[in-house]
Amino acid sequence: MPDSPVTYRGVSGNHTSLRVQVRVRGYPQGAVPANRMPAPMPRLTAKPLSPSEVANAKPGPKPYKLPDGGGMFLLVNPDGSKLWRWRYRRPVVGTENMLGLGTYPEVKLAQARQRREEARALVAQGIDPGAQRKAEKAAGAERAANSLEVVTRAYQEMKAGQRTKGTSDRCKAWMETHVFPYVGARPVAEIEAPELLACLQRLVKAGKLESADRIRSELSAVFRYAIAAGIAKRDPAHDLRGALPKATKRHFASITDTGQIADLLRAMDDYTGDPVTLAALRLSPILFQRPGEIRQMEWIELDLDAGEWRIPAAKQKLSRAEKENPRTPAHVVPLPSQAVAILRDLHSLTGRSSYVFAGKVSSKRPMSENTVRQALRRLGYGNEQMTPHGFRHMASTRLNEMGWNPDAIERQLSHRDGNKIRGTYNQAQYLAERRKMMQAWADYLDGLRTGANVVPLRSKAG
Repeated sequence: MPDSPVTYRGVSGNHTSLRVQVRVRGYPQGAVPANRMPAPMPRLTAKPLSPSEVANAKPGPKPYKLPDGGGMFLLVNPDGSKLWRWRYRRPVVGTENMLGLGTYPEVKLAQARQRREEARALVAQGIDPGAQRKAEKAAGAERAANSLEVVTRAYQEMKAGQRTKGTSDRCKAWMETHVFPYVGARPVAEIEAPELLACLQRLVKAGKLESADRIRSELSAVFRYAIAAGIAKRDPAHDLRGALPKATKRHFASITDTGQIADLLRAMDDYTGDPVTLAALRLSPILFQRPGEIRQMEWIELDLDAGEWRIPAAKQKLSRAEKENPRTPAHVVPLPSQAVAILRDLHSLTGRSSYVFAGKVSSKRPMSENTVRQALRRLGYGNEQMTPHGFRHMASTRLNEMGWNPDAIERQLSHRDGNKIRGTYNQAQYLAERRKMMQAWADYLDGLRTGANVVPLRSKAG
């Protein structure tokens, strides 16, 4: 069987056509299968490439180069990829090096040549383009590592041990929603106050003044953390103090008029919904503890014979460190006889659950945080009239007007004393007075409910 000739054409140094034939043994002329064809031969000179030559260059079994001149060539790989490369000598040391100029077809021939000339100009100035590229890449990595988002997440992770889960989640959500999309990728050392102001003004325009101020405070803490870490020199968020409109402090809607309190209590008596919800509704004005503490009340925390409810530190409004400190005392809530009676009746319904106000879906979880609020709405009291938290303001207002010791009222509300030693002392000092006050308060509410001529029992001064 005659050999089959395969012809290649190239260009010699004097531009004379050169014809090369390679015979492939075992195949008749013109019948060589594609997979048995020899690898494409490289161009024999550095004649500049044409765009069509670049586009039509086919892959072979091994990588090969198509020179363009000036040290630049196109590397064609077996997988079909085409890479622009430039061979040059490094300034000063004179060693040979290779610089990537991009990938075809993303980088066209003209673009590759332009990049080669830019790199050649750097070499002429004594700058190694390869070393410069590595330095720029390292600088970019450093900028990314010191971005506001990265630094913020590091700060919040550090603070997680001192914050409650709810606070941590809320702070993360603030930054992810209102800050990161706009300046999260910027290095903390380069961020200026106007950039942060632009983020916060979006909240101001939406009427979220309190959120804007809290986010500014969180940003300021992040920048102070960055300064301590040596990656920032100043806190631009601090410069925004006074640049945002102040939010008007809003109190939870509450009822303090005695006639309106009486109407509300009688409306509760007419509630025909779930009996567990009714019990929570009736206990809320009597005990006036935080709504979350009431709905998460557990039977193990109650001593009905002694008339006490001990709220553990983990459920109080405290810092995470205080919640986890075994020495933090429980908040003792004296239970008047009316509260004890409600709880004893309720035990037959939820006594098998750990929670006093067990959820409807699962008794292993407490009732929803909106259950009492929805019950109030069902009675005709919207958020603008009365909220579960409003029972605390109701009790505080009326008890102060009735002449009870303000310190005892504050302790009953579980408001913290700034002096921890005095706070612990006051907790024990006022407990007896608070027992008397809580029973008098429950009796006062009963009188309002029934329409009796109520003469509130006042605490004696001193």
